[in-house]
This record gives sequence, C-alpha cells and structure tokens, in this order.
Amino acid sequence: MSPVNFRNGASVGRVLLHLLPAVFLFALFAAVGILHVTSRVMVVDMGYRLSREESEGRTLTRENDRLKLELATLRAPSRLERVAREQLGMAMPSGSAVVALSPELPGPRRTGARAEARTAPGLRVAERGDAR
Repeated sequence: MSPVNFRNGASVGRVLLHLLPAVFLFALFAAVGILHVTSRVMVVDMGYRLSREESEGRTLTRENDRLKLELATLRAPSRLERVAREQLGMAMPSGSAVVALSPELPGPRRTGARAEARTAPGLRVAERGDAR
C-alpha cells in the first residue's frame, strides 16, 4: 500500500511531520498558560487567607486587651474590699486587733520564757524551724 497522497503529492506523514513542531509549541504555550493562571489563583487565595488571619489576629488582640482590662478591674483594691464586706461579711479590724511586729535582728533566736514574755495574752506567734 502506498501512503495517502494529497492533490499536490504530499503524504499524510509528511504533513504530520510539518505540523508536529507547531502542535508541540501550542501544547507548551497552553501548559505555561495553565501554570501561570494556576499560580495566580493560588497567590490570590493565599492573599485572602492572610487577610482572614490578620483579621482574626486583630480580633484576638482586642479580646486580650478587653480581658486584661477586666482582670485589672477585678483586682482593684476598692472592688476587693467591697466584695469582702458585702459578700463575705468581713470588716476592717479594730485598731487594737492589729499588731505591728518589728523585724527580727539576725542572731540567736530567743526561746523559752523570754519569747513568751514578749507576746500578748491570746496572741499566737508561729515559730520558724531552724533553716540550718
């Protein structure tokens, strides 16, 4: 069998050989175009994700600031005193109930009768164990 001839004497094989570089070039341009479009879509998608994460970060920062303010408000001495009085039924001690202790000077500890003589009746003083 002889190859199929066109009117001007060219065979199908020769025409395909001449079209093959053009087909490869077209396929190459199509692949590059698809890769370019895909990469641009990925960049835009990443931009949207980054924007969402930045927005969430700002929201969390505002929430953190709000919680810090709430904590500072809850720790305020005036609020603690009010809660102690109203909810816990506590009151400020009378002046005679407050005992100011002078700091102990370094040296031998006083024990026995001398230490007991320094304490008021009904007042208990916790003794530290020797830390030697």
